[in-house]
Amino acid sequence: MSKHIFEMRGDAPHRVFSAAKPDPAERGLRYPEKVRRRLRMHCCKETPEELVFDLIGIDVSIANALRRIMLAEVPTMAIETVYMEMNTSIIFDEVLSHRLGLVPLNVDPRTFSEVETLRQKVLKEYTTRDGHKRVQNEEDAEEQETELLDENNTVVFRLHRRCVRPADADPAAPPYTEGVYSGHFEWIPQGTQAERFPDGLRPLHDDILLAKLRAGQEIALEMHCRKGVGKDHAKYSPVATASYRLAPRITLAQRVAGAAARELVAACPMNVFDIEDGEGEGEGGAVAVVARPRDCTMCRECIRPPGWAERVTLARESNHFIFSVEPCGALPARVIVKEAVRVLRAKAHGLLAYFEEVEKKRNLT
Repeated sequence: MSKHIFEMRGDAPHRVFSAAKPDPAERGLRYPEKVRRRLRMHCCKETPEELVFDLIGIDVSIANALRRIMLAEVPTMAIETVYMEMNTSIIFDEVLSHRLGLVPLNVDPRTFSEVETLRQKVLKEYTTRDGHKRVQNEEDAEEQETELLDENNTVVFRLHRRCVRPADADPAAPPYTEGVYSGHFEWIPQGTQAERFPDGLRPLHDDILLAKLRAGQEIALEMHCRKGVGKDHAKYSPVATASYRLAPRITLAQRVAGAAARELVAACPMNVFDIEDGEGEGEGGAVAVVARPRDCTMCRECIRPPGWAERVTLARESNHFIFSVEPCGALPARVIVKEAVRVLRAKAHGLLAYFEEVEKKRNLT
C-alpha cells in the first residue's frame, strides 16, 4: 500500500502516522522542490455555481491555507456606508443598512483599489520615522482617520422608492404594498467610471427583496461601496463555501459475487458499488465492482457486518485533496482560486523577507 494511504477500519483510522512520514526518496530536498516534483491539479467540474478540482501532492497545511484564504482574504466589493435621507418604512435604519450590505454586487474588485485614510497616505509618502512624526503633529485626530474616497476605490448607488396607492384601487381590498428590490439600485458614476464601465455596475441579482412599503411610505438613501475581505466582515466573502476532503480509495480484497455482491451493493447508502456480469460466477454471474469511489463518505456501512472488513478496504489518500468552491457570483470560482494562490504567495514572500531581515540584523550584531 502507498505510503500516503491510511485505512478507515470499523473502529478508527489506521496507519495515519505512517502516511504522514516523509518520503525517503525526497530526503535532502527543500519543500518547494518536493512540491514541484509531485504537484498535480485536475479540474473535475466547473459550473457558474460550483468548481470541483483535485489538488495532489501538497501538505494539508497548504490545502487548509488555500481554503481559509478563499473564505476570508480574497477581496470583493460590498456596500460599506449608507447615507439615509428618508426612511418611513417599518424597517429600522440599521436593519435596512445591514440588509443592503449583504447584497452581492456585480463589480470586479480587481478594477478598484483599497480605501486609504489620511494617516495611511502620510505614512506611505514619507519615511517611517518622518511619517510618524508628521502624524503625531496633526492636531485633529479625526482628520487623520478621514477616508480618501475617489473614483478608483468607491462605487456609489442610489435607492429612492415611494409607494403610491393607485387611484383606482379597491377601498375594501387589503392595504396596498410595494416591494423594494435590489433591481431598483441606480448607479451614480464617479469621475471617469462611465467610460471605464460602459455596461454599468449593478447588483448581481435584481430580485432580492429589501423592504416592503405601504401607501405613503418612502425610502431614499445613498450607498458607498468599497473593497474589503471576509475576515473584516462576512459580506466581503467571495464564496458561499469552500471546502476540501481527502480522496477515498476503495478496493475489493476478494472477489465478491452472487448474493454477496447484491448484499454489498444494497449495504452502501452512497451507491459506490455496482454489479457487472462475470463469467463462471454463480447465481447469474453477478460480480461486485467499485463504480463510484469518489462518492464514498466513509460511513463504513459496507464493512460493519461480520466478515466484510476482510473483503472491502476503505482508505483515504493523505496528499490528495478534493476541493469544492461555491462562489457567490461576484467572481468566478476559477478566479477566486487564482486570487487565493496569489495571496498565499504574497504571504510567503513577506515571511521570507522578514526572515532575511532578521538574519541580516543578526549578522550585523
